[in-house]
Amino acid sequence: MKNLLMVHHSQTGNTEQLAKAARQGAAELAELDLQIRYLVAAAAGPDDLRWAHGLLLATPENFGYMAGAMKDFFDRTFYAVEGELNPLPYALMISASNDGTGAVQAVERIVGGYPLVAVQPPLIARGPVTSEHRQQAAVLGATLAAGLDAGIY
Repeated sequence: MKNLLMVHHSQTGNTEQLAKAARQGAAELAELDLQIRYLVAAAAGPDDLRWAHGLLLATPENFGYMAGAMKDFFDRTFYAVEGELNPLPYALMISASNDGTGAVQAVERIVGGYPLVAVQPPLIARGPVTSEHRQQAAVLGATLAAGLDAGIY
């Protein structure tokens, strides 16, 4: 069995829409031998990372950066799991009011030290979350789940 950890933060509900769509996309693949742990960033910790075979991160862009709650997740877990994790495949979703690139760069700079390995390009939902964004998030969640189950990642 593979374990997929989904960590998200949302203030306005936009990022939560993306995270829920990704969770639904992963969960709809009922034939997969997969457990999903869906947590807000404030509730996720080092034991969740140790449990995971894959990780999906979802954060809003705040002031051209990731949400403070996501940064807090990284701050609380980095040293606790340092040297313990095998390269962990991950994907990233950003809900952005600007272009989202600052948030992507900030996350990518941090996750390289874990080590986390990007297996899909970041999904950046610019502006209000639309049905197209939710569909893209569902596909991203399903792709990550299927790749974990198949042993591709």
